[in-house]
Amino acid sequence: MTGTRTNFTDQIAPCGRTGGGEHLVDEDDFGLLIRDDYFSCGCRRIRHEYHDGSIHVTVTRHDGKRVKDQPGPDHGC
Repeated sequence: MTGTRTNFTDQIAPCGRTGGGEHLVDEDDFGLLIRDDYFSCGCRRIRHEYHDGSIHVTVTRHDGKRVKDQPGPDHGC
């Protein structure tokens, strides 16, 4: 797996605060992609895209509460 780490600024965290943080991306050559966003306030967003095309997203606010999944544009079709 190869990974990259970059810093970001002025993005909106799951709690609604605007600030910076760190963006981590790991991927292999077979379709696995892991994206983690760590916000300076303590919020975290994790997105895993698996080899079979399925996606799992977990969003946690800095106070430990999980944010419910938002339906995508094709939800209910």
